[in-house]
Amino acid sequence: MSSALAALIGLCLSIVLIVKKVSPVFSLMLGAAVGGLLAGWGLEQTVAEMLSGVKDITPAIVRIIAAGVLTGMLVKTGAASTIAKSIIKALGQRYIYLALALSALILTAMGVFVDVAVITIAPIAIITGSKLRLSKFKLLLAMIGGGKCGNIISPNPNTIIAAENFDAPLSSVMGAGILPAIVGLLVTVFVIVPLMPKGDLMESDHADEDDEKLPPLWLSLLGPIVTIVLLALRPIAGIVVDPMIALPVGGIVGILVTGNWKNMANCLTYGLEKMSGIAILLVGTGTLAGIIKASSIKDVLVGMLEGWSNGGTFMAPIAGSLMSAATASTTAGATIASASFGDAIVAAGVAAVWGAAMINAGATTLDHLPHGSFFHATGGSMGFSVKERLKLIPYESLVGFILAICSVVTYMILN
Repeated sequence: MSSALAALIGLCLSIVLIVKKVSPVFSLMLGAAVGGLLAGWGLEQTVAEMLSGVKDITPAIVRIIAAGVLTGMLVKTGAASTIAKSIIKALGQRYIYLALALSALILTAMGVFVDVAVITIAPIAIITGSKLRLSKFKLLLAMIGGGKCGNIISPNPNTIIAAENFDAPLSSVMGAGILPAIVGLLVTVFVIVPLMPKGDLMESDHADEDDEKLPPLWLSLLGPIVTIVLLALRPIAGIVVDPMIALPVGGIVGILVTGNWKNMANCLTYGLEKMSGIAILLVGTGTLAGIIKASSIKDVLVGMLEGWSNGGTFMAPIAGSLMSAATASTTAGATIASASFGDAIVAAGVAAVWGAAMINAGATTLDHLPHGSFFHATGGSMGFSVKERLKLIPYESLVGFILAICSVVTYMILN
């Protein structure tokens, strides 16, 4: 059996197992093992390729764990809530969908996971939506759309690992997503959200939130600003500050300036818990990425696109989209796509920064399918049943598609 077909069978097996609620880590590892054995590599070579895949992403895993400090600070100090409430208050009820989408974008761009950003903002959306009798479908779609836009310009695991696999500066990959993110936000709020049917309107039965002791806005922003400045030193001044340093430093600064130094252990524990799940998932993802990278799948895809004038350019978002659909995860999708197709994309003449950026954007297209945790976490934040949550999939897929197309168009214009 050809290695490309064998790897695809292994990938399909992983998908089936994940859908059947088997642990995603073990599903990916088993799919990788089956793919290698069906390719005729034998047990020893199969294991070697799986471990090679894990080895390739180990540096990114270390950086992702370090990013937990910033995530823990934003959530546990109340900084994320302060930022979200400030944006919604500033824009007012008239622009509530824009306010929710912008809040999700900014929180995610600062390093909060998309699902955590949505869960953080959801109580505010529920209260405001109840007062104004708005559609809960449109409220959730606005938050998800904004979160997807923020995710392609964030120091989140998907961006870190795409940059690492392409050996590109993280800050440059984040910067390459800014224009697509802005376009995606505007299209989400002013085109896609209005397109969605309202469904049942929310009832006015939610009480106001209790007053919280939250830090002021300028202190809430200080930690993320420090991180962004440190990461920006590489392209601006040629001073390299690794994300493994910049992300924790920003988090610690945020903890200290918000007066939560006594709560530092709690912030660090929360951040580590959030990142450890991703880190373990990436071990399983790495094994499958190793098999796919060693197979001839990339050669098949190159052959399919070689007749296109910009085949190498389209390879990046297509790979990101397909792998995110397979894993229902932006992080896992970006990992497999960048590890497996990165060399072929660069060989086709695509700049490393843009290869990483386009894969990252493509990985937002189908990362919300029901066999992933994002689908259930975001639906649960607004009290959706599975049937209700399924109705959002076409619209959030459209958001991801817009981001991928805008990323490609921006690259083609600038290059």
